[in-house]
Amino acid sequence: MNRVACVTGADRGLGLHLVELLLKHKYTVFAGQYMKDSEALEELSVQYPDRLRLIPLDIGRTESVKEAARSIAGSTGYLDLIINNAGIIHRADDATVLVDMDDEAMAQLYNVNTLGALRVSNALMGLLLQGRQRLVVNISSEAGSIGRNKRINMYGYCMSKAALNMQSSLMHNHLRVMGGQVMVFHPGWLQSYMHGEKNMEAPVPPEEAAAKIMAIIQNHKQYLADEPAYIDLDGNLWPW
Repeated sequence: MNRVACVTGADRGLGLHLVELLLKHKYTVFAGQYMKDSEALEELSVQYPDRLRLIPLDIGRTESVKEAARSIAGSTGYLDLIINNAGIIHRADDATVLVDMDDEAMAQLYNVNTLGALRVSNALMGLLLQGRQRLVVNISSEAGSIGRNKRINMYGYCMSKAALNMQSSLMHNHLRVMGGQVMVFHPGWLQSYMHGEKNMEAPVPPEEAAAKIMAIIQNHKQYLADEPAYIDLDGNLWPW
């Protein structure tokens, strides 16, 4: 049976490279596309016309997620893997408690980074439970670790990722009794587009992170335990 995956935030960066690697590993991939146009995704769809499906998807909107889920369900009867990669950072989130804080910006971060991933997993859960792999991968951050926190700002982003980690734990508790699993990745400081332009100050290229994540996914069952694996790119466990 052909393996099938869905990846959110697939337009560029880490999501795009994960899509490309999944295709190389013979997956059929439903790529959640946020931007109206993605030249890189279009090029991949030409290269893999039978195994790549581009799906318009804004995880911050419930109806968009439901429409995407209906589209995916119309093309496949199962999913093996969901990768919740899409996420945002807000420039207004740099404030500390000593100045005015933008609670609307923080609510937006929570809506996308936490609830967005939950919307997608929830909408696609029926398909996932029909697959063999039954794996949910949530791209989190070291910013979500309470045990290793040294920051004094980025309240919205850090809280949204900590809440994503709790969501992952709840879902893992449920899925593992049905043969499923949730993995949470801290991908390092990525050269991402989360601020709009590619951050070249960051040390980790997205293609390097994607390759390491893919290698761990291929051996995901070694991490299957009572709690989800919260790990970095080297497979090291992180404190929640």
